[in-house]
Amino acid sequence: MTIRNLHHAINPSSLVIIGASKRPGSLGRVVMNNVLEGGFPGQIWPVNPKYEKIAGLRCFARVADIPGVPDLAIIVTPPRTVPELVHALGLHGTRTAVVITAGLGEDSGLKQAMLDAAKPFLLRIIGPNTVGMIIPPARLNASFAHLLPSPGDIALLSQSGAIATALIDWAVENNVGFSKVISLGDMTDVDAGDFIDLLATDPGTRAIVLYLEAIPNPRKFLSAARAAARLKPIVAIKSGRHPEAAKAAATHTGALCGGDRVTDAAFRRAGILRIYDLGDLFDAAETIGRFAPLGRSRVSIITNGGGAGVLAVDRLMDLGCELAEFSDQTIQALDRLLPATWSRANPIDIIGDASPERYRAAVEVVAQAPETDLLIIMNCPTGLASPVDAARAVAGLSQSGVISTKPTLTCWLGGHTARDGRRVLQEAGLASFDTPADAALAASCLRNWSRAHQTLLRVPENPVEGISYDRKAVQAIFRQVATEKRQWLTELEAKAAIAAYGIPVPQTILAKSFDEVEAVATDMLREAPAIAVKLVSSTITHKSDVGGVALDITSPLDARRAAERISAQLKSKRSAAVIDGFAVQPMIKREHGRELILGIDRDPVFGPFILFGSGGVAVEILADSAIELPPLDEDLAGDLIERTRIGKLLAGFRDEPPANRSAIRRALLAISQMIIDLPCIVSMDINPLLADAQGVIALDARIGFDPKSVECPAPNPALAIRPYPRDWQKNVVLKGRTYRIRPIKPTDAALYPAFLERTSSDDIRMRFLAASKSISDQMLIRLTQIDYERELAFVALDFGTGELAGIARFSADPDHECAEYGLLVRTDLQGLGIGWALFSQLKDYATADGLKRMEGIVLAENTKMLKLCREFGCSIADHPFDTRLRIATLLLSS
Repeated sequence: MTIRNLHHAINPSSLVIIGASKRPGSLGRVVMNNVLEGGFPGQIWPVNPKYEKIAGLRCFARVADIPGVPDLAIIVTPPRTVPELVHALGLHGTRTAVVITAGLGEDSGLKQAMLDAAKPFLLRIIGPNTVGMIIPPARLNASFAHLLPSPGDIALLSQSGAIATALIDWAVENNVGFSKVISLGDMTDVDAGDFIDLLATDPGTRAIVLYLEAIPNPRKFLSAARAAARLKPIVAIKSGRHPEAAKAAATHTGALCGGDRVTDAAFRRAGILRIYDLGDLFDAAETIGRFAPLGRSRVSIITNGGGAGVLAVDRLMDLGCELAEFSDQTIQALDRLLPATWSRANPIDIIGDASPERYRAAVEVVAQAPETDLLIIMNCPTGLASPVDAARAVAGLSQSGVISTKPTLTCWLGGHTARDGRRVLQEAGLASFDTPADAALAASCLRNWSRAHQTLLRVPENPVEGISYDRKAVQAIFRQVATEKRQWLTELEAKAAIAAYGIPVPQTILAKSFDEVEAVATDMLREAPAIAVKLVSSTITHKSDVGGVALDITSPLDARRAAERISAQLKSKRSAAVIDGFAVQPMIKREHGRELILGIDRDPVFGPFILFGSGGVAVEILADSAIELPPLDEDLAGDLIERTRIGKLLAGFRDEPPANRSAIRRALLAISQMIIDLPCIVSMDINPLLADAQGVIALDARIGFDPKSVECPAPNPALAIRPYPRDWQKNVVLKGRTYRIRPIKPTDAALYPAFLERTSSDDIRMRFLAASKSISDQMLIRLTQIDYERELAFVALDFGTGELAGIARFSADPDHECAEYGLLVRTDLQGLGIGWALFSQLKDYATADGLKRMEGIVLAENTKMLKLCREFGCSIADHPFDTRLRIATLLLSS
C-alpha cells in the first residue's frame, strides 16, 4: 500500500500531454482541448514531433526537450510507444502519469514493459485504458470526458470509463460537485486501494464514491477502506454480482456461498455502504455524509397523509428497517397537541389540514422522544394547508437546533406545489426526497452504513480468550493425512480436529469390518438406546448421497446388516470407491434441538470466509445462511447468527426454549480461530451442529485441506483482514512499576486526553514536528483505529491504573521492506525505561513481520530520541531536504 508520488497527480503545478494533436476528432486533440478549456493554471507542455505549436503553446518533439519537470504526464499515444515514453518521463523526473491509451493487452507484454520502465523511478501509472482524471477544484480536466463537473466534496473512483462519464453527466444535471474524478482503467499500477488511502486524509473530500468491477488486491483494498471509512463515508457499487460459474460441489458451504455474498461481507467489515443502482449512488453518499453513525436506527414518521406514511413503512420493511414503538409518555404528549383523529401510532398522521404549528409541535415531541433514532417528515399537498408554510416550520426547527441531534429526512410529495417546499428545506440544509420510497432508501442507507461502521470498529483478538484449542494436535492430523496423499479428512479425523478446538462431538468409534461393527454396537448399545452407522471413505465426501448413513439402530445385528447394506450399495453405485470402515456412534436426540451448519470456504477474491445457517440434509433447499469474514469476536459471531431466519428460532418461541447462544458463538469463534491457526484448511462443513438449551454437539464434520500448506505459519496469510496480534503483549517491570505493553486498540482513544495533559508541549513538538496540546477527534481515530496489515502501534499502560504511559508505532511502505517509526513517552514518566521497552517491542515485531529496516525522522535538537536510536544501533544521517531533521535508520535481521 502506498500513496508515494500520487500527490503529484491530484495537485499538479505542471503537466505534459504526450500525443497532443490538432487533428479533429483525435483523442490527443480532445484531451488537449479539455485541459485548456478547463482553465488549468499551471504550466502545460504538449509533446508531438508532428507539430511546432498546438493551441498557441510550443510543442516539443521529445520528453527530454521539455524545459521543466512536469508533475503529471498524460499519455495518449499508440500502445507500442508507451513503455519507452514512461522510461523517458522517469529519466526526466516526472513521477505520475495517466495512460489513457488502450490496447496494452496482457498477451503483448506491453503492460509489463510499461511497469518495468516505471519501477526504477517509482513513477506511478494511472490506467492504462482510462478516460483520464478530473480535479475540478484545481481546474484540471485531464480526460476525454464530454463535460467538466463543478467543484464539490465528493470523490468518484470508477473502474469503468463509461460509468464515470455517465455519472459526470448526471452530476452536472443535478448540481452535484466533485473533489476528484478518477477513471481507474485497468489498474495495472495504481488501484482503488491506493486512491482510497490518498483520499482518506484529503481535506477537500467529504465522501468517497466507488464503481468497481474487480478488486485486484483485496487485502490492500480492505486495509485502505478500513482506514478511510473511519474518517469519511465510502459508498460503492460492485458489479458482476451473478457470475455464471459452477458452484462448488465438495461442501454445502461452497454451494451456499453463491454470487458475491462474500463481497457483501467484506464491504460490511470495511465500513463500506454497498448499493446496487447508479441512480442511488450520490443520494446515498449525500445521506450518510450528513450524519454520524447511529447506535440504533428506529424510524419515526410524521405525515399529513396516511397513505404516504404507509408507503414509506412498506418500503422500510422491505429494506429491513425498524419502526420506533412509541412509549405511553410520547403518545400522551402527542394527544395533548394533535387532533383527536390523529393515528396514535407510527406513522404519525397529523391529518390533511395540518398547520405549520401542528407540524412544529409534532416534530418537537417525536424528535426528543428517546425511542426515535431517525425522523422522516412528509407532506402531501392539499387544499387545506400550504406545503411551503409546513416546510418553513420544519426548516425553522432545524435552524433552531431542535432536530439537529437526530438525522432528519424530509419528503414533500408532488410536483409543482411541492417544489417550493423542497427548496425551503434544502436551503435549510435538510435532506429532501421526492417520494416515500426514496426517503425510506435513504433511511436504510444510514442504517446499513451505521451497522457497517460498528462492525468496522471491532478488533477481534487472536487467539480468542476462552477458546480451548490444540493447534499442534490438529497439525499432526493434517501431516498424517498428507502422507497418505489425501486432501479430505475422514469423519473421525475431522471430528478430532474440531474437538481439539473445543467443539463438542459425540463418541465415535471406527470399525473396519462387519464383525467389528457388530462388536462395537454391542458395547455401545449397553449405554445408548440407539446408534448410527456411517460410511468412512477417503474418496466419498457426501455419505448421504450414496446411502452411507443408517440411523436409529437398536441391535448389534441390525448394525452389522446396515454396514453390509451400505457396502453393497456403494459397490453397485461406485465400484472404485474406497471403504475405510464404518463410524459407529450413539444417536444424539434432543427434543428441542435445532440443526445448524457451520462452514468454512475460500472465496477467490477475499479468501477464507465463515458460513452459519440452518443445517441438515435439506441445507441447500432451505438456503438460510449468512456469511462473515474471519476473524470473529463475540459480537461479530452474534451478529452472524442474527442475520439468519433460524437465528430468530434459536431465541425460543411458544413452548420452545431458547438455544444456548453462548455455545453457538463459541463454536463460531472456534472455527474462526482454526482459520487463523491452520492456513491449510480449504473448506469445512459441520453439519449438523445440534443446538439446544444445554449447548451444541457436532454430529458430522467434513474438512478439506491443501497438503502443501500444512506447515504454513499462523496467522493465515490468506486472511483478507489481519487479526489483532494478541500474542504480542507482555508485562515489563521498570524501577518497581509494572507496565503492560500491547498492540493498540480503538478503545485506547479514551486514554489520549489524560496522556496529552501530562505530556509537555515540547515533547509533543519533538514527536509530531509541530507544537500542539490537543489532537482532533479525526486524528485520534487515525491513531487508534489502525489496520494491523500495514501499521502497528504499541501502547504502554500502567498495570495498576490502566493509564497510558507511552506509544510507539510504525507504518510500512508498499513493498513491506521499510517502516517509518515514532515514539512518545509521557513527560513525567521519562527516564524509567518505557521508551526502551516500547522501541524494543516495535523492533522485534517489525523483524518478525519481515521488514528489512526502520527509519525515524527526528528533530536534530531531540537529543534524547537520538541517544535512544544510537543505543539500538541506528545509523544517524542528515535529512536530504531539511537541515533541522535527522534520519535514524535501524537495519533488521530476519
